[in-house]
Amino acid sequence: MNKIAVSVVVLTKNEEANVAECLSSVKGWADEIIVVDDFSSDKTMEFAQKYADKVLVNKMKVEGTHRNWAYSQARNEWVLSLDADEQVTAELQLEINKILANTDCVCFSIPLRNYIGNYWVRYGGWYPAGKVRLFKKSKFKYEEVEVHPRVFTEGKCGHLKSDIIHKGYPDFEHFLASVNRQTTLEARKWINTNRKMSLFKASWRTIDRFFRTFIGKKGYKDGLVGFMVALFASLYQILSYAKYRQMSNEATNKIQN
Repeated sequence: MNKIAVSVVVLTKNEEANVAECLSSVKGWADEIIVVDDFSSDKTMEFAQKYADKVLVNKMKVEGTHRNWAYSQARNEWVLSLDADEQVTAELQLEINKILANTDCVCFSIPLRNYIGNYWVRYGGWYPAGKVRLFKKSKFKYEEVEVHPRVFTEGKCGHLKSDIIHKGYPDFEHFLASVNRQTTLEARKWINTNRKMSLFKASWRTIDRFFRTFIGKKGYKDGLVGFMVALFASLYQILSYAKYRQMSNEATNKIQN
């Protein structure tokens, strides 16, 4: 089978448990595989070198900036962006082969099949939850912020039907650790962009996010997992606010002293 003219770019940081499975899912299909590693201290680099055409090291300070730099290293115009805990299905490979043969789009969103442990989370807004992962690098860039950077594209965006498998959370411990890490970055972003947030607004978001996730988006159909997803979604809101208040107070005290 001829390789498709797509560069797969994978960002890594201590991903020895996942990276081999990720890269093997595109080996032999993609024309180029690039791994950009954030100074891993485990065997990520060793595993990556077995599969990737190019392994680069670059410190991630700002996510959006880091991603834009990584994509600029690709030799192909079309880039497929993956995280190390994601895998490309055979169905998605075939769909990309077909769609890129004739398209006027500059990017495509792809459904993510998200797992917690071995459980596929189908509700609560977690599926299909398409994200723009396939794009022409000259027509695409991320907002250069630390967390949840927005996507900017120049042209029409299409939507694929086949999935990327995302095994991001081996268990609830890892899920909660992710929430803790992301809320720190979210609070810092609010500070850096001078966003104003009140306790009332944060409390409303906390309550609203739980009920929208668990009831509105039918998270209850996922049972206990769906309840935990909704709970963590609401926790994200109030925890971000608590960290924001703490950071604001620390900054004020530093100025006064």
